[in-house]
Amino acid sequence: MTSTTAFAWAHPHPFPIRSAGYGFTAASLAMFALIVYFNVEAVSNDSDRSSSKTTFARVPTLVYLTILLLLGLRTALWVQHDSLVTYHPIDLLIWEAKQQHDAYTNQSTRSTSLDEALQNYRTRYNRQPPPNFDKWYEYATERTSLIIDDFDSIERDLLPFYTLSPEEIRERTWELISNPWNDAAGLSIRDGKVEISPHVVPTHRWMLDGLVEMIGFFAEWLPDMDLAFNLNDECRVAVPYEAVEPMRAQGRAFGDPTASVRNTFSPDRAAQWTPIPEEPITTTPLTELSFQRTFQPFGSVGCPPSSPARSQNRWSVASLCTTCTAPHSHGIALSNWTLAGNICHQPDVASLHGLYLSPAAFKGSHTLLPIFSQSKAHGFNDVLYPSAWNYMDKAVYRPSEEYPDPDWKSKNATLFWRGATSEGVSPGGGQWKGMTRQRFVHLASPNTTSPSQAILLPTSKSTNTAPRLQYTSLSPSVLRSLLPVDLQFVSSILRCGGRDCGDQAAEFAPLAEPSDFQGHWGYKYLLDLDGAGFSGRFLPFLHSKSLPFKAALFREWWDDRLTAWVHFVPLDLRGQGMWATLAYFAGVNGTIGGRSFDVEGRDVEGERIARVGREWAGKVLRREDMEIYFFRVLLEWGRLTDEGREGIGFSGADDP
Repeated sequence: MTSTTAFAWAHPHPFPIRSAGYGFTAASLAMFALIVYFNVEAVSNDSDRSSSKTTFARVPTLVYLTILLLLGLRTALWVQHDSLVTYHPIDLLIWEAKQQHDAYTNQSTRSTSLDEALQNYRTRYNRQPPPNFDKWYEYATERTSLIIDDFDSIERDLLPFYTLSPEEIRERTWELISNPWNDAAGLSIRDGKVEISPHVVPTHRWMLDGLVEMIGFFAEWLPDMDLAFNLNDECRVAVPYEAVEPMRAQGRAFGDPTASVRNTFSPDRAAQWTPIPEEPITTTPLTELSFQRTFQPFGSVGCPPSSPARSQNRWSVASLCTTCTAPHSHGIALSNWTLAGNICHQPDVASLHGLYLSPAAFKGSHTLLPIFSQSKAHGFNDVLYPSAWNYMDKAVYRPSEEYPDPDWKSKNATLFWRGATSEGVSPGGGQWKGMTRQRFVHLASPNTTSPSQAILLPTSKSTNTAPRLQYTSLSPSVLRSLLPVDLQFVSSILRCGGRDCGDQAAEFAPLAEPSDFQGHWGYKYLLDLDGAGFSGRFLPFLHSKSLPFKAALFREWWDDRLTAWVHFVPLDLRGQGMWATLAYFAGVNGTIGGRSFDVEGRDVEGERIARVGREWAGKVLRREDMEIYFFRVLLEWGRLTDEGREGIGFSGADDP
């Protein structure tokens, strides 16, 4: 890290107060205006214009002295402002996150009866719920769902589709799943039974089997329809901002919360869906950009035209883009997880993630297509659903006698990660250097030539009652000697070509041997990073007694349910806060520049976040919660695809 970068991160206080320097600057400008006023008055009142040369001498000396004093104070405050903090920013972020989570739970779990749930739905979404909402409520309450009212993520996903007619949605679904090249598989729901459509790639059959099992629990309450599921990790649909915003506005206007509606889907829906042909079609609505940059053609098109993501190019990532991180950061720490996922103020992300640098399988569209995906980046319009990977326990929290999950104090106090170079493809152009996984492993590698990184350390004048902390830039070798990290790639370098294979093998040597997934539970701190799509490990990490650290571009169905700094520790994709955040929890014990440090970590806070995250995941991220969420998605989707959607819904318990 450069000294300029460290300077830009420094804050005197974690509370977002306005700098006193603004006031002093304003006062200085006011004094300058006073001088100008004296001059104007002197000139206007002097009949001899030549005497105006002496008008500055008529300004009282006290005014000059006052200006000098103000400027001196401003300079002193400026220097002081950017060197010290009096509270650790993460202390504040944890406190604020607790308030945020309390507010979420209060409004998301409010309803205690069907009538209350109905009224809250009308208030939130300004329309009647879909048909069989009462069946959904019964299903959710029988499974003790905590979340009854807040399904805003579904609303956000589906709003644009109200601008498509049911016939258009059916036609586009058929087009997606009738051509295997599209990497989209179909499910067909008929008379309460779920079947897999033809042309499914065998390697992804498990995914469809998992979906059939999940939907099977509530399929009897769903209308006949076909569904298209994205088989790739990468998201697919990015409608430009100029087109999708009017769509959302039109979607918000759909329906009437006081309308009299029929609590049943239209009859003969099955006949409206064109059968999937045995012989695949060859036309496609998709454009392929695999192994190519996707940020400008797809990643940023969902942002406003004036946003930095669309109006600025930042190709060099050799130095940190502080204007890119500032909106979602507080000092060195990530302060707003939701905003961090919004790429519109982050043009540098174009070169910081495999999805944008060189995705392995990218087939996308700017047309609104009805495709369901497990995760998506900001600006994409795929419809999210709970991943079959998690539902089928492909990666599961299952401690055993051989791999126990010990109590917090008995765990190895190390930040641990194992994985593959699977985020994107690096065919020979050095694309790997911008990928998230490689960046984090590089930061912790003994072979690294990374710039210095900043952490907060107490000054010599700091005390327990009057803490004074200062950002200190330390080399990677010093940081590794102070803070325990174990981040390694496993077995061999994947998805590479040309010199990029050998370069990565040398950079990340030695590669680790494969290990049992259950071995993670022996570590206090578990790092979670994106792959080509979402990380399938995060939910098992949450269910454990360890503390997850997460850096991610992709967002999933559960995103509204979890609160960063309450249930997990958020990290910026760039990795610049990794060391400082780990130092907060693990503490710093060692010698730096001849000075001995013994900074106690916030071990109690770390254990508390791990415990609260585990308890909350056990309440809102169960298999049953995945079913409940997907049930509600598909009821809403059933209405969207119904020819009589304006006249159907659920208006009360007396509905037929």
